[in-house]
Amino acid sequence: MVNVQIKRSKINGTIRCPSSKSYTHRAIVIASLVEAQSIITNILIARDTLATLTACRSLGANIIHNNNNTLRIEGKRRFDPPDNIVNAENSGTTIRFLTVMSALVNKGYTVLTGDESLRKRPMQPMLDALQQLGVQCYSTKMNGTPPLIVRGGGIKGGTAVIDGSVSSQFISALLISCIYADTDVTLKVKGYQVSAPYIDATLAIMKAFGVILKQRNKFSEYHICNDEYKSTFFDIPADFSTAALIIAAGVLAGNHLTIQGINFSLPQADSYIIEIIKSMGGKIKVDRQKGEVIVQGSSNLRGGNFDLTNSPDLLPVVSVLALKSTKPVRIMGIAHTRLKETDRVSNIAIELAKFGAKVKELEDEITITPPTVIKNASVEAYNDHRLFMAFTIASMLTEKSIVTGAESVNVSYPNFIQDMVDLGADISPS
Repeated sequence: MVNVQIKRSKINGTIRCPSSKSYTHRAIVIASLVEAQSIITNILIARDTLATLTACRSLGANIIHNNNNTLRIEGKRRFDPPDNIVNAENSGTTIRFLTVMSALVNKGYTVLTGDESLRKRPMQPMLDALQQLGVQCYSTKMNGTPPLIVRGGGIKGGTAVIDGSVSSQFISALLISCIYADTDVTLKVKGYQVSAPYIDATLAIMKAFGVILKQRNKFSEYHICNDEYKSTFFDIPADFSTAALIIAAGVLAGNHLTIQGINFSLPQADSYIIEIIKSMGGKIKVDRQKGEVIVQGSSNLRGGNFDLTNSPDLLPVVSVLALKSTKPVRIMGIAHTRLKETDRVSNIAIELAKFGAKVKELEDEITITPPTVIKNASVEAYNDHRLFMAFTIASMLTEKSIVTGAESVNVSYPNFIQDMVDLGADISPS
């Protein structure tokens, strides 16, 4: 593990927000299903997105990486079996999207796996849905976790029922590839659909590639007709998941911080951070035409109750904002974040206590009572990129703290530490 030392800091200046990880995944996958060349610009180059790029190549997509942020992709409707195991690394999005794509292999089997963390994450609801649609697939451990095996031969079609309470990625994966099923597909979602805005993002980018799906009841039933993606030019928007962390840094430890390059026209779940900051009394201005968010440091924030059912990646962000609140912060709708890279609810509860916060943890919620004085701490990020970034930002409020796991930022924001240093943060190797 790589540790960093953070001292009390004030950040200031202008930063361009990195591109969206979610949209980069989706654009690479959908372009790989187009039998013509598409151009994707402003892609995010990170460990997770490179896993998707490599996986799509392994299925036969021709992907040319022209420069640091542009891809030319010529895909297929049907694939040959890959020469090797598909390694999704740490990326849940990659393994879920590619599992359904692997059903479109002409014949043969595809084996998909990932790192130690990914091999613990649930996949069974998606496997069950695929089996209902005529695809032979299973977990090698027979417990619903990777490695996964998928037999090619196509998606037969029909009706599948799937639980929406675990992950929206299952739904997105099925929506993207089932347009190439042999017959129409009806996908019925039971239970409450978590992270629903991510499905909106999937539908938006499918539309950009020429496919419009019918929702009979929003987020509960989809009718997927046989269709075909069209080649397109797609520009990846900035990532609100990352912007939320930068915004939090500006609120907690900033003087005047401008975040540029944000596209407000495409749906992104974590844009909810703007409403949260306003509700907590933070100083934030939004210029949608310029694509800018401007924040100023706030000496005190209000507490409040926040439901993150639709925006689970905001849990680490809102948790560290609670450290500077005058009243407790209650965060609800977060049971599914226990199934992310780590059990984020439990790990946040453990580590925020080291800063002096009092934390009450329940299955689906957490209440954080801020400390009178934020303590110096040595905190563990559990090799979770979002926890590392959030704890690093929180440490800017201390005289000197240590955070482990700096290498994890390669998953989503490789330049995080350098960007914070450029803005004035006192961060150095420990």
